[in-house]
Parts: sequence; structure tokens; C-alpha cells
Amino acid sequence: MSKLAAFVSPGRSLEAAVERVRLAEELGYEAAFATQTTGRDGLMTLAAYAPTTARIRLGTGVLPAFPRHPVATAIEAATLDEISGGRLILGLGMAHRITMENWYGFDMSKPLSRFKEYVRIVRSVFRTGRAEMNGEYYNVNFGFIRYEARADLPIYTASLGPNSLRFAGAEADGIVLWACLPRYIREVVVPQLHAGARDAGRDPAEIEIVAAVPVAVCDDVEAARAGFRKEFFVYMTLPFYRRAIGGAGYQEEIERFDAAMAAGDMAGARAAISDRMLDEFTGIGDATAVRAKIEDFRAAGVTMPAIGPIAVPPEAGGSIEATFEAAVGA
Repeated sequence: MSKLAAFVSPGRSLEAAVERVRLAEELGYEAAFATQTTGRDGLMTLAAYAPTTARIRLGTGVLPAFPRHPVATAIEAATLDEISGGRLILGLGMAHRITMENWYGFDMSKPLSRFKEYVRIVRSVFRTGRAEMNGEYYNVNFGFIRYEARADLPIYTASLGPNSLRFAGAEADGIVLWACLPRYIREVVVPQLHAGARDAGRDPAEIEIVAAVPVAVCDDVEAARAGFRKEFFVYMTLPFYRRAIGGAGYQEEIERFDAAMAAGDMAGARAAISDRMLDEFTGIGDATAVRAKIEDFRAAGVTMPAIGPIAVPPEAGGSIEATFEAAVGA
């Protein structure tokens, strides 16, 4: 089958997530990605997935680069890649100003400039076994002793804006998209990513485009949509995603959301995530609806769609396992 991946993050149960990754491998999925926000560490989560699987690739989708030092990230990633038998995809992202500054007191001025240095240090450690940099943000003089990483260990970046997409096109092996609608992928992501690749003398076809595809097999579509609106609410508040949502033709929804929030109307804010947005963004219903939405993302330029199973309320029927099976036609 064409490449298909899945986002499998533990939520409340790491044990259940491990079983879902095993199911994904049995069904022929190419990769399983684990996110990292306020819960478990992304690399450590993959370390739990690795011993119970043999083929499926394991990716961070994505690991916040800051405030972890790039050399520390490279060492941890190389070790996990070894543990997994060379199956790691290291997805890195800049995260958000609100989280980095509030949680860690981390200076997020000029994040892309800092991130470029970060990625180059990690890449150098993988390719050459050492990194030397006297940069604006990092001063590094590191080398492995009696150890080496896989030289071609892939680095994917979380890129949404034109500048970060062009950097990814020039230097990353792929990108990981979250909360990104097909229209924005088609009209902004692919052109900017490919332009960056061409400017660097690279073949754009070599760059993997992974995108989360929110899907659910269920009996009650409206109940599942209501559940997704609650999940997606936070992304309507974060600047990177707001720009991408607005750029996909949903600025009116952003404005309605802001007006409702200003009035303290939480129900109105969730309702601002309109049916027309959900029609483009999600595949909810039967197996045909799930597979059709995956194909919409492929048509927009995504080379490896990654299903993001929507948590369906019990009364809506269906299950995450059923969604995994439906996506591959099992």
C-alpha cells in the first residue's frame, strides 16, 4: 500500500498505546509518531514502543528542541535509533513562545535562527560523529568516543511558515505537519518547501511530507465532531496554527473565535470551528469517509499521511482500533 503512518500518543495509558503501535505494524503502517506536550517525553515514549515491534519506523512528531541542548538530543536520538534497530525518525520543532517562556523561562526571540543552528549541530553529530560551532546561540565542541550514530538518521522539522518551510526544504529530510488543512498544504507548504529545496540544489521529491489526518470511524458523526472541536480548541489559540488556519481560507472562523473568547463564550468559541472547516479537515463516519480524507491529503501533496485518531465519545460508537483498521482497508 502507499505510505501511511499513525500518531500514537499514550494519553492516559502507555500500555494501550504500545498495543496500538503493535497493531499498526501488523496492519502494515510505515511509521508511528509520538507527540510531546505536557506529558511523557517523546523519545522515551518511543523507547517503550521499540521492544515490542520489529519493522515499523518510530518518529517523534515532534520533540521540542528547546530548552534541551542539541548535543544531548543527538546523543539520546542516536541511542534510541540503535535500540530500535535503525528505525528512528527524529522530528524536531521550535514549540511555542507561550510554552517555552512560561514553562521554562526560555528566551524565544529569533526562534528560527536558533533552530537552524540546533538542527545543523544535530546533523553534524549524526553525519560526522562530532560538532563544532561558535554560533550566535550555541558554542559546541563535541565528539563521540568509541561510538557513532547512523549517518543518515533522518531529521524532520515541524514547519508551517514560509521561512521555516524553506529551511526545511534546504536542510531537512522531511517535515511533520499538525493541525494543517489540505488547502494550506497545497498552496503554501508544498510550494515553499520545494522552493527551498531547489534553491539548495536538492530534489524536492526527496523530502517526506508527513501530515496528521484527523479521522474516526463511528456511528454518530455529530458527536465525534463535537469531541474534535474540544480537542482542536487549543490550536485556535496558538499563533503558528492560527496563521495557517487563516491562510487556508478560515480567517472568518478565527475572527468569530476571538470574538467569542473576548465575550467569555466558550461554547461560541467551539462553534467557530465551523462545519466547513471540519469538512475539509476531518474524515469522520464510515471507513470510506476515513480513506477519502486520507486521499484528500495525498492530493494536496502529503507523501506520508499519518492518521490522528479522534477520541470518539463512547456514545458515538467506534474505536481507535477500528479507525486504524479502516484507514488501511482491513
